[in-house]
Amino acid sequence: MARIEPEGPALLRRAKMLPRILTAPLRSSPDFLIVGAQKGGTTSLYSILSQHPSVDEAWKKEIHYFDLRYSRGWPWYRAHFPTRPPFNRAGRRWAGEATPYYLFHPHVPRRVRDQLPDVKLIALLRDPVARAYSHYNHLVRLGHESLSFEEAVRQEGERLGDAMGELMRDEWAYSPELRNYSYLARGRYAEQLERWWAMFPREQLLVLKSEDFYQNPEAVFPRVLDFIGLPQWSPGTFREYNAGSYEQMTPALERWLRDHFEPHNQRLYGLLGEDWGWG
Repeated sequence: MARIEPEGPALLRRAKMLPRILTAPLRSSPDFLIVGAQKGGTTSLYSILSQHPSVDEAWKKEIHYFDLRYSRGWPWYRAHFPTRPPFNRAGRRWAGEATPYYLFHPHVPRRVRDQLPDVKLIALLRDPVARAYSHYNHLVRLGHESLSFEEAVRQEGERLGDAMGELMRDEWAYSPELRNYSYLARGRYAEQLERWWAMFPREQLLVLKSEDFYQNPEAVFPRVLDFIGLPQWSPGTFREYNAGSYEQMTPALERWLRDHFEPHNQRLYGLLGEDWGWG
Protein backbone atom coordinates (compact mmCIF):
# COMPACT_ATOMS: atom_id res chain seq x y z
CA MET A 1 0.00 0.00 0.00
CA ALA A 2 1.50 3.30 -1.00
CA ARG A 3 2.28 5.74 1.79
CA ILE A 4 3.05 9.46 1.56
CA GLU A 5 5.85 10.34 3.95
CA PRO A 6 5.73 13.60 5.94
CA GLU A 7 8.09 16.13 4.44
CA GLY A 8 10.04 16.66 7.67
CA PRO A 9 11.41 13.11 8.11
CA ALA A 10 12.18 12.85 4.40
CA LEU A 11 14.17 16.11 4.45
CA LEU A 12 16.05 15.03 7.58
CA ARG A 13 16.97 11.70 6.03
CA ARG A 14 18.20 13.42 2.84
CA ALA A 15 20.33 15.76 4.94
CA LYS A 16 21.92 12.81 6.74
CA MET A 17 22.46 11.05 3.44
CA LEU A 18 24.31 13.86 1.66
CA PRO A 19 27.72 13.43 3.36
CA ARG A 20 27.49 9.67 2.82
CA ILE A 21 26.84 10.18 -0.90
CA LEU A 22 29.78 12.57 -1.14
CA THR A 23 32.03 9.87 0.34
CA ALA A 24 30.54 7.06 -1.77
CA PRO A 25 33.81 6.40 -3.69
CA LEU A 26 35.50 5.59 -0.36
CA ARG A 27 32.81 3.12 0.65
CA SER A 28 32.45 -0.62 0.26
CA SER A 29 30.14 -2.26 -2.21
CA PRO A 30 28.36 -5.36 -0.93
CA ASP A 31 30.09 -8.73 -0.96
CA PHE A 32 26.80 -10.57 -0.42
CA LEU A 33 23.10 -10.01 -0.98
CA ILE A 34 20.34 -11.92 0.77
CA VAL A 35 17.69 -11.69 -1.94
CA GLY A 36 14.71 -13.35 -0.28
CA ALA A 37 12.23 -14.78 0.18
CA GLN A 38 10.04 -12.51 2.26
CA LYS A 39 9.13 -14.15 5.61
CA GLY A 40 11.78 -16.80 4.96
CA GLY A 41 14.28 -15.92 7.69
CA THR A 42 16.17 -13.11 5.95
CA THR A 43 16.09 -10.84 9.00
CA SER A 44 17.44 -13.58 11.26
CA LEU A 45 20.25 -14.51 8.87
CA TYR A 46 21.26 -10.92 8.18
CA SER A 47 21.19 -10.01 11.88
CA ILE A 48 23.48 -12.93 12.74
CA LEU A 49 25.85 -12.15 9.88
CA SER A 50 26.02 -8.52 11.00
CA GLN A 51 27.39 -9.69 14.35
CA HIS A 52 30.34 -11.41 12.67
CA PRO A 53 33.57 -9.64 13.66
CA SER A 54 34.62 -9.30 9.99
CA VAL A 55 31.28 -7.88 8.74
CA ASP A 56 30.42 -4.19 8.70
CA GLU A 57 26.67 -3.68 8.89
CA ALA A 58 24.94 -1.62 6.22
CA TRP A 59 23.09 1.54 7.24
CA LYS A 60 19.89 -0.50 7.14
CA LYS A 61 18.99 -4.07 6.28
CA GLU A 62 16.59 -3.48 3.36
CA ILE A 63 17.95 -0.83 1.03
CA HIS A 64 15.58 -1.62 -1.87
CA TYR A 65 18.02 -0.20 -4.39
CA PHE A 66 17.85 -2.82 -7.12
CA ASP A 67 14.04 -3.05 -7.01
CA LEU A 68 12.38 0.24 -6.00
CA ARG A 69 15.16 2.86 -5.90
CA TYR A 70 17.39 1.96 -8.82
CA SER A 71 16.90 5.39 -10.37
CA ARG A 72 18.71 7.01 -7.41
CA GLY A 73 22.00 5.75 -8.78
CA TRP A 74 25.11 3.90 -7.69
CA PRO A 75 26.53 6.62 -5.37
CA TRP A 76 23.23 6.65 -3.43
CA TYR A 77 23.49 2.87 -2.98
CA ARG A 78 27.16 2.91 -1.99
CA ALA A 79 26.31 5.56 0.60
CA HIS A 80 24.59 2.85 2.67
CA PHE A 81 27.84 0.93 3.24
CA PRO A 82 30.85 1.59 5.46
CA THR A 83 34.08 3.17 4.35
CA ARG A 84 36.84 0.82 3.25
CA PRO A 85 40.26 0.47 4.90
CA PRO A 86 42.26 2.52 5.76
CA PHE A 87 39.25 4.68 6.65
CA ASN A 88 37.83 2.07 9.04
CA ARG A 89 39.26 -0.85 11.02
CA ALA A 90 42.26 -2.49 9.35
CA GLY A 91 42.02 -5.88 7.70
CA ARG A 92 39.69 -7.65 5.28
CA ARG A 93 36.11 -6.53 5.79
CA TRP A 94 32.86 -7.78 4.29
CA ALA A 95 29.55 -5.98 3.80
CA GLY A 96 26.11 -6.93 2.54
CA GLU A 97 22.41 -6.26 2.70
CA ALA A 98 19.14 -8.15 2.66
CA THR A 99 16.11 -7.04 0.64
CA PRO A 100 13.58 -9.88 0.21
CA TYR A 101 11.77 -8.22 -2.71
CA TYR A 102 14.89 -8.75 -4.84
CA LEU A 103 14.05 -12.42 -5.40
CA PHE A 104 10.59 -11.63 -6.74
CA HIS A 105 11.22 -8.48 -8.80
CA PRO A 106 11.87 -9.59 -12.41
CA HIS A 107 14.42 -6.88 -13.29
CA VAL A 108 16.63 -7.18 -10.23
CA PRO A 109 18.80 -10.10 -11.47
CA ARG A 110 19.95 -8.14 -14.53
CA ARG A 111 20.53 -4.98 -12.53
CA VAL A 112 22.61 -6.85 -9.95
CA ARG A 113 24.63 -8.60 -12.68
CA ASP A 114 25.36 -5.27 -14.34
CA GLN A 115 26.67 -3.62 -11.16
CA LEU A 116 27.79 -6.49 -8.90
CA PRO A 117 28.75 -9.38 -11.21
CA ASP A 118 30.80 -11.19 -8.53
CA VAL A 119 28.49 -10.71 -5.53
CA LYS A 120 27.50 -13.77 -3.49
CA LEU A 121 23.72 -14.33 -3.53
CA ILE A 122 21.68 -16.11 -0.87
CA ALA A 123 18.03 -17.18 -1.09
CA LEU A 124 16.08 -18.63 1.82
CA LEU A 125 12.97 -20.48 0.64
CA ARG A 126 10.21 -21.33 3.11
CA ASP A 127 7.30 -23.75 2.67
CA PRO A 128 5.13 -21.53 0.41
CA VAL A 129 1.94 -22.22 2.38
CA ALA A 130 3.52 -21.14 5.67
CA ARG A 131 5.25 -18.24 3.92
CA ALA A 132 1.98 -16.96 2.45
CA TYR A 133 0.19 -17.12 5.79
CA SER A 134 3.05 -15.34 7.57
CA HIS A 135 3.11 -12.69 4.83
CA TYR A 136 -0.66 -12.18 5.25
CA ASN A 137 -0.46 -11.85 9.04
CA HIS A 138 2.41 -9.40 8.72
CA LEU A 139 0.24 -7.10 6.57
CA VAL A 140 -2.68 -7.47 8.99
CA ARG A 141 -0.47 -6.34 11.86
CA LEU A 142 0.61 -3.33 9.79
CA GLY A 143 -3.01 -2.47 9.03
CA HIS A 144 -2.55 -2.99 5.27
CA GLU A 145 -4.88 -5.99 4.86
CA SER A 146 -8.60 -6.09 5.65
CA LEU A 147 -9.64 -9.32 3.93
CA SER A 148 -9.62 -12.74 5.55
CA PHE A 149 -6.74 -14.97 4.50
CA GLU A 150 -9.03 -17.16 2.43
CA GLU A 151 -10.52 -14.13 0.67
CA ALA A 152 -7.05 -12.70 0.06
CA VAL A 153 -5.57 -15.80 -1.57
CA ARG A 154 -8.68 -16.63 -3.60
CA GLN A 155 -8.92 -13.03 -4.86
CA GLU A 156 -5.20 -12.62 -5.52
CA GLY A 157 -5.48 -12.96 -9.28
CA GLU A 158 -8.18 -10.30 -9.41
CA ARG A 159 -6.34 -7.96 -7.06
CA LEU A 160 -3.03 -8.17 -8.92
CA GLY A 161 -4.49 -8.14 -12.41
CA ASP A 162 -1.69 -7.76 -14.96
CA ALA A 163 0.66 -5.98 -12.56
CA MET A 164 3.49 -8.46 -13.17
CA GLY A 165 3.00 -8.20 -16.92
CA GLU A 166 3.14 -4.42 -16.73
CA LEU A 167 6.33 -4.62 -14.68
CA MET A 168 7.88 -7.03 -17.18
CA ARG A 169 7.10 -4.57 -19.99
CA ASP A 170 8.15 -1.46 -18.06
CA GLU A 171 10.92 -1.89 -15.50
CA TRP A 172 10.00 1.41 -13.82
CA ALA A 173 6.38 0.43 -13.19
CA TYR A 174 5.30 0.13 -9.57
CA SER A 175 2.30 -1.70 -8.15
CA PRO A 176 1.69 -1.60 -4.38
CA GLU A 177 -0.75 -4.48 -4.92
CA LEU A 178 1.97 -6.64 -6.46
CA ARG A 179 4.36 -5.83 -3.67
CA ASN A 180 1.88 -6.40 -0.86
CA TYR A 181 -0.73 -8.92 -1.96
CA SER A 182 1.42 -11.46 -3.85
CA TYR A 183 0.83 -14.20 -1.27
CA LEU A 184 0.74 -17.00 -3.84
CA ALA A 185 2.97 -15.50 -6.52
CA ARG A 186 5.93 -15.10 -4.19
CA GLY A 187 5.79 -18.78 -3.28
CA ARG A 188 6.22 -19.94 -6.87
CA TYR A 189 9.96 -20.11 -6.41
CA ALA A 190 11.09 -21.97 -9.52
CA GLU A 191 10.27 -19.16 -11.92
CA GLN A 192 12.06 -16.68 -9.67
CA LEU A 193 15.23 -18.77 -9.38
CA GLU A 194 15.26 -19.32 -13.13
CA ARG A 195 15.48 -15.56 -13.66
CA TRP A 196 18.52 -15.41 -11.38
CA TRP A 197 20.20 -18.42 -12.95
CA ALA A 198 19.73 -16.84 -16.36
CA MET A 199 22.05 -14.05 -15.17
CA PHE A 200 24.42 -15.81 -12.76
CA PRO A 201 26.18 -19.18 -12.54
CA ARG A 202 24.32 -21.57 -10.28
CA GLU A 203 27.25 -21.74 -7.86
CA GLN A 204 26.94 -18.00 -7.22
CA LEU A 205 23.49 -18.39 -5.65
CA LEU A 206 23.18 -20.36 -2.42
CA VAL A 207 19.63 -21.69 -2.02
CA LEU A 208 18.70 -22.70 1.52
CA LYS A 209 15.58 -24.26 2.97
CA SER A 210 14.27 -21.90 5.64
CA GLU A 211 13.05 -24.74 7.83
CA ASP A 212 16.60 -26.15 7.97
CA PHE A 213 17.91 -22.77 9.08
CA TYR A 214 15.18 -22.38 11.73
CA GLN A 215 15.59 -25.90 13.11
CA ASN A 216 19.36 -26.34 12.90
CA PRO A 217 21.15 -22.99 12.48
CA GLU A 218 24.34 -24.46 13.96
CA ALA A 219 24.65 -26.66 10.86
CA VAL A 220 23.39 -24.18 8.22
CA PHE A 221 25.24 -21.03 9.30
CA PRO A 222 28.74 -22.45 8.70
CA ARG A 223 27.67 -23.20 5.12
CA VAL A 224 26.72 -19.56 4.69
CA LEU A 225 30.09 -18.40 6.01
CA ASP A 226 31.95 -20.77 3.69
CA PHE A 227 29.89 -19.59 0.74
CA ILE A 228 30.57 -15.90 1.42
CA GLY A 229 34.23 -16.56 2.23
CA LEU A 230 34.01 -15.39 5.83
CA PRO A 231 36.09 -16.94 8.62
CA GLN A 232 34.18 -19.48 10.66
CA TRP A 233 32.54 -17.98 13.73
CA SER A 234 29.50 -18.62 15.94
CA PRO A 235 27.28 -16.09 17.72
CA GLY A 236 26.88 -18.55 20.59
CA THR A 237 23.10 -18.24 20.61
CA PHE A 238 21.05 -18.19 17.42
CA ARG A 239 18.09 -15.89 17.89
CA GLU A 240 15.05 -15.97 15.59
CA TYR A 241 13.92 -12.48 14.61
CA ASN A 242 10.40 -11.39 13.58
CA ALA A 243 8.82 -14.66 14.70
CA GLY A 244 5.03 -14.39 14.77
CA SER A 245 2.21 -16.51 16.19
CA TYR A 246 -1.32 -16.66 14.83
CA GLU A 247 -4.30 -18.94 14.54
CA GLN A 248 -4.03 -21.98 12.32
CA MET A 249 -5.76 -21.83 8.97
CA THR A 250 -8.58 -24.25 8.28
CA PRO A 251 -7.59 -27.73 7.00
CA ALA A 252 -9.69 -27.18 3.87
CA LEU A 253 -7.88 -23.96 3.00
CA GLU A 254 -4.49 -25.49 3.71
CA ARG A 255 -5.34 -28.38 1.37
CA TRP A 256 -6.38 -25.93 -1.35
CA LEU A 257 -3.10 -24.07 -0.97
CA ARG A 258 -1.02 -27.25 -1.03
CA ASP A 259 -2.80 -28.35 -4.20
CA HIS A 260 -2.10 -24.92 -5.72
CA PHE A 261 1.63 -25.07 -4.93
CA GLU A 262 2.18 -28.76 -5.74
CA PRO A 263 3.16 -28.35 -9.43
CA HIS A 264 5.30 -25.33 -8.60
CA ASN A 265 7.06 -27.23 -5.81
CA GLN A 266 7.72 -30.16 -8.13
CA ARG A 267 9.26 -27.79 -10.64
CA LEU A 268 11.45 -26.37 -7.87
CA TYR A 269 12.56 -29.82 -6.73
CA GLY A 270 13.54 -30.60 -10.29
CA LEU A 271 15.73 -27.50 -10.42
CA LEU A 272 17.33 -28.25 -7.07
CA GLY A 273 17.66 -32.00 -7.63
CA GLU A 274 16.10 -32.57 -4.21
CA ASP A 275 12.59 -33.07 -2.81
CA TRP A 276 12.08 -30.66 0.09
CA GLY A 277 8.88 -32.37 1.22
CA TRP A 278 6.47 -29.47 1.15
CA GLY A 279 3.48 -31.74 0.69
